[in-house]
Amino acid sequence: MGLVTTEVTTSKWDTETMRNVLFATAALTLIAAPAIAQSVSNPQWNGSLGYTHLDGDDGSLGAVTGRIGAKFTPYLGVEGEASIGVKDEDITIAGVDGKLEHDYDAALYGVASVPVSDNVELFGRLGYGTTSIKADVAGATASTDGESINYGAGANWYLDGKNGLRADWTRRDFQDDGGEIDTYGLSYVRRF
Repeated sequence: MGLVTTEVTTSKWDTETMRNVLFATAALTLIAAPAIAQSVSNPQWNGSLGYTHLDGDDGSLGAVTGRIGAKFTPYLGVEGEASIGVKDEDITIAGVDGKLEHDYDAALYGVASVPVSDNVELFGRLGYGTTSIKADVAGATASTDGESINYGAGANWYLDGKNGLRADWTRRDFQDDGGEIDTYGLSYVRRF
């Protein structure tokens, strides 16, 4: 009989605790939902255009990168980016000279931001991307595509609240033991 009483008492305590947690969650949802809904329906848009330096084991390449992003709250948003190669790397394979070219890449990120001041924000990002690189050696051309998990950090510095500079670092960790590439970017950024 004592065992049954103990189980009933514990069960009653769990029910009260769960009820209180549910009430607290419901109250927070009612308070926060309108603010989140307003931001989601009217996000703050931004765009950037700049230069990205790709630093990998096989050489260094360069690309022009464009981005478009949307912030749904002061702290959370998304951004998409696309790059086109503009700087090739001279390589030598088995004594034969050639070129390594960055063809293109594209990625989609979730972005978390921390406003430091009205004009400066730090951010971290996590996403998924695809990259295409070509090699041209002795007249033979080969290309490889790689899918990657991308993560990085950076900062935006707005000179006048709308126009600014962006500096970022991102690591592309390619799947199937495809290696890693670090990228370093400097861009003009604009809030819309």
